[in-house]
Amino acid sequence: MSEPGVHSHPSRAGQAFVLAAILLLALNLRVAVTSLGVLLPQVEEALDMSGAFAGALTTVPVWCFAAIGIVTPLLTGRFGLDRTAAVALALMAAGLLARPYLDGRWTFFGLTALATAGAALGNVLLPALAKEHFPDRLALISSLYGAALVTGTTLASGITVPAADALGGWRPGLAIWAGLAIVALVPWVALGVTHRAKAPREARWPLRVVARSRLAWSMVILFAAQSATAYAQFGWFPAILIDGGLDSAHAAAMLALITGVSIPLTLLLPVAMRATGHSATLPIGYAAVTVAGWIGLALAPASLPWLWAVLLGAGSTAFTWVLAPCWARSLVRWRARLPCRVSSRASATWGRPSGRWARGCCTS
Repeated sequence: MSEPGVHSHPSRAGQAFVLAAILLLALNLRVAVTSLGVLLPQVEEALDMSGAFAGALTTVPVWCFAAIGIVTPLLTGRFGLDRTAAVALALMAAGLLARPYLDGRWTFFGLTALATAGAALGNVLLPALAKEHFPDRLALISSLYGAALVTGTTLASGITVPAADALGGWRPGLAIWAGLAIVALVPWVALGVTHRAKAPREARWPLRVVARSRLAWSMVILFAAQSATAYAQFGWFPAILIDGGLDSAHAAAMLALITGVSIPLTLLLPVAMRATGHSATLPIGYAAVTVAGWIGLALAPASLPWLWAVLLGAGSTAFTWVLAPCWARSLVRWRARLPCRVSSRASATWGRPSGRWARGCCTS
């Protein structure tokens, strides 16, 4: 008889069910942010938001990531990984369904925080779920859920505006994404009933030790830069194109192109990582194409929007590279000063809000 939380040799059907549940979870993690980004001008006008308030609204996801990153180990230790994943999806579904229909900009703000708190919780859980259920195939599963995450972003950016036009406005255009969260919730409720997978215990390192680590601070910078870029794309890329003269449907299509480019590149990431080994080729390449994309967008947003989208899409593959367990193991071999998971959790908590907040202030 196996211990609670230990999945001993599940059947092929059971593995397929768990993989489908993980991919459905990943599909939902950027929907709350991306669907709002492509409809932000309409939401601002309808709810009488100032530019500063809209800028603050787009920083909500990252503050949620910081807070949730701290409390997630407590939740998983008490309720288990699978049940916590169900809670994450329930929060997303509730926030996504309610936020368009309850009046008031502060209510909208709070419900956006609720939905993105669920997304933040799911984002923290994904690597642990992959390790729990597929310990021998971490690189493959990381690539698959990275592709699913990007696919969800592509769907939200490409479908939200046409759906809003077809259904009569931005409110139903935002609310439809609660349906995806509800669909993803079903398998996690089933898994939560059948077993209670707990997150493995990790060594706890004092904050002062982490703060003295060059590795930790390097990852602070990495997560801050990656997060600022990613959420700038979701929240402001369409708005910049609209200000440059494109209509909202065209701008949404360009955002979908960003994420669409990322899907095949994410799936090919394990191959690229094996080919480049421990060199800095991939991060340098991601940085170069991202800088080129933002410079082009700033100088000529409406001239070659497809090119800026392709460049930014290629650069956004850095997100999965950051999370990939095989990359983490390589990093530990290079700089075995602290456990990679400790420093990555610290850097995610410190770096993401600071980078996103600074970018939001500049935009406002």
